[in-house]
Amino acid sequence: AALGVLVLCFLMNALARGMGETFAVFLLPIGHETGWERGTLTSIYSIFMAVNGLSSPFVGMMFDRLGPRALYICGLSSMGLGYAFASHATELWQLYICLGVMTGFGVASVGMIPASALVARWFDRNLATAMAVVSAGLGTGTLALAPLSQVLIDGQGWRDGYLWLGGAVLVLVLPVAVLPWTAIRKGRIERRYGLGMPEAPVLGSAIRSRAFWALFFVFFVTAVGVFAISLQSVAYLVEQGMPPIEAASAFGFTGMLSIVGMLVTGTAADRFGNRITATLSYMCTLIGIGALFLIQAHLSFLFVAVFVLFFGLSMGARGPIVATVSATLFSGRGLGTIYGTITTGQGLGAAVGSWLAGFLHDATGGYDVGFLVSSGFILIGITLFWTVPELKARRTPSTETSS
Repeated sequence: AALGVLVLCFLMNALARGMGETFAVFLLPIGHETGWERGTLTSIYSIFMAVNGLSSPFVGMMFDRLGPRALYICGLSSMGLGYAFASHATELWQLYICLGVMTGFGVASVGMIPASALVARWFDRNLATAMAVVSAGLGTGTLALAPLSQVLIDGQGWRDGYLWLGGAVLVLVLPVAVLPWTAIRKGRIERRYGLGMPEAPVLGSAIRSRAFWALFFVFFVTAVGVFAISLQSVAYLVEQGMPPIEAASAFGFTGMLSIVGMLVTGTAADRFGNRITATLSYMCTLIGIGALFLIQAHLSFLFVAVFVLFFGLSMGARGPIVATVSATLFSGRGLGTIYGTITTGQGLGAAVGSWLAGFLHDATGGYDVGFLVSSGFILIGITLFWTVPELKARRTPSTETSS
């Protein structure tokens, strides 16, 4: 049963992250048809991430009060309809609603918020490893859907590409609805306590704690640093002379490597602790940014490979650590609401990072300032892990239950 929950959450995470990250592939084709500036285009993604973040507390509340079945059905429906309607958009505000609001809520509803709450009910001692396995779905989705989106665009154009993606998501609503959700949502922990899971600290109490804000700002600064790079990476590589399909595939491979990175992060955090693991992952991010910077001086396979390898291995690697610390410090019913609120930091950070990257590109005519700003936020993330004691928290072997 525990394995089945891991597979389910892995697949839902893959779908959520993969669909969201396809915008990096659609960015240039939409721009070529509409003539909109880069800052205007990235504002669509900024709204998507802002909605993703701001809706996260409500998504967590829906999980705690209505359960995962209702949440997944609402999320898949909103995401699928958002992409389908986007295929007919002719005005910017329409893309704001379809790709920003509808898909932002949909991705939040089927992504890491319900996954973290479900996994926390099934795993204790190896929680960081389990969270890493689930988080690896994020990279899988990018790997699969980024190149697929480019194929759809090349063959049918970006509008039909969105229509096909949206239709595929809507087809999933029925099979997801008939899953045995009563057994899935109980987990081992509810059986252990007999009368039900213990209550987590209420949201108001959690918000007043230093640990909550430390986790919030780790998500925020990391997202600013990462999304200031990832959103424009495909466009950047194309502008440096790489064919679009190769650029999309390179971006997809960062997703593949993030699978390895998240799995390694979870195992390493269980063994070596959060601080060392997080610091190493941040250093990989900085190396990847440095390689990307050097590509504009010389487009070589070596620099592209270093970017894909190091940026990919570290992309999303902090997520399992934050999810594990959250589940450790705020364990119990209500975790969905608390973790969802913490995730707001990630959504807002991604919105700021993606918008800032587009703004700096238009203002300076290049990417160098954006690379520098991104690196600065990554350094802030390292500092937080070494200055906030609560970020070391891990579950102990004594709490492990049998399957």
